[in-house]
Parts: sequence; structure tokens; C-alpha cells
Amino acid sequence: MRKHIQIAIDGPSGAGKSTMAKIVAKKLGIMYLDTGAMYRAVALKAIKSGIDTKDGDALAEMVKDIDLRIVYENGAQKVLLDGEDVTEEIRTPAVTVGSSNVAVNPAVREKMVELQQKIAKENSVVMDGRDIGTHVLPNADVKIFLTASIEERAKRRYEELREKGMLKQTFEELKKEMEYRDINDSTRSHSPLKKADDAILLDTTGFSLEEAAKVVLNIIKSRL
Repeated sequence: MRKHIQIAIDGPSGAGKSTMAKIVAKKLGIMYLDTGAMYRAVALKAIKSGIDTKDGDALAEMVKDIDLRIVYENGAQKVLLDGEDVTEEIRTPAVTVGSSNVAVNPAVREKMVELQQKIAKENSVVMDGRDIGTHVLPNADVKIFLTASIEERAKRRYEELREKGMLKQTFEELKKEMEYRDINDSTRSHSPLKKADDAILLDTTGFSLEEAAKVVLNIIKSRL
């Protein structure tokens, strides 16, 4: 394997990008960076600061000096916002919706991309998100666009939250939230959710996690 590699995994909400990226990073022994967590942290800061997550000017000002760091402790990624561990707090429904709102803000995206590219320059990484292959890491060694049906994605997210004891919505509410994010992420003017021309499309509807991971790892190994 090359000494320095970049792997981009993109796709819509609930496609299993983060889970897959963690598996890949662990198998290859490289860093995993959850870019979605970074936007969630921005949304959390906005909410705590009383800023509307759709207020572009206020967000642009807020993000200028945001103290946001991704660290690893005992192999687990932690998100530190203003020196505070917010790893769990950024997974609430309000932050989920807010993260999609802040992600359409050009100033927010520019700041986050700057941080992400710096990390990727210094480390071999697996990044997941919505514009990694098209914008953040356009020269990534491997690009995969992971997707699944809306029903399957909602079901996976529902079960994930239920198992973590963080379920605060009905299945239908979760599905509507996911549909909202799909539209929001795909139609934003700045770096929308889009499959890179050189990315491999993988629809995992009906796949088990193990089956999907096997396919993804085979794709990666064939290109490194």
C-alpha cells in the first residue's frame, strides 16, 4: 500500500458512510475523519449561541474563529468544540437538521474544507461526506459513492438510534427528516451532494454490513 493515501466515501444521509469509513480505516490502519461531525459541531455552536442555522451572515461571522478539533482517544474519534467534548451532543435531532442548514453556507463550507484538507495533507485518511470526492479531495486515490433506498436508509438510522438509546422520533418523522436533508444537500449551490465522475457507485440496498464492507474493501484494494 502507498505511504500516503486518500479515500473518499460520499453519499446521502443514512447510507452507512460513517460506518463503512470506520471499517475501511481500521482495516487499512489509517485515520478516519467524520466530516459530517464537523458540520454538526458548527450547528451545535449556532444553536447554543442563539443563531438561526439558516442565518448566513451570522454563521459566516461565527465560524471565523471557531475552535473545532477532531482527536482520537483509545481509538475512538472525539469532537471537541471550544474545548468541550460534544461527541454525543451533536447527534440530537435538532443538530441533525441544523447541520444540513449550516452546510449550505459557503463560509462554513470553506472553513470546514480548509480544516479537512489540512488533516488529509498531514495523514493518510478515509473521509466520508457529501462532497469529498468532488470538492474536498478531488484527487483522492479511491472514490466511492455509497447509497441505498430511502426506506432502507431510514430503517438503518432508526435502528442505530434505537440501539444507542437516542431515538426521539417515529420512523416516519425520521424518514421525512432524511428526505429533507436529501433535497437540501442535493440542491445547495455550494458543493452539492453529487457523485464524482470518477467515483464508483455502490447501492447497498438489501446488503448486510458485512457484505457491503467486503465489496468496498475489494474495490479499494484493487486500486491501491
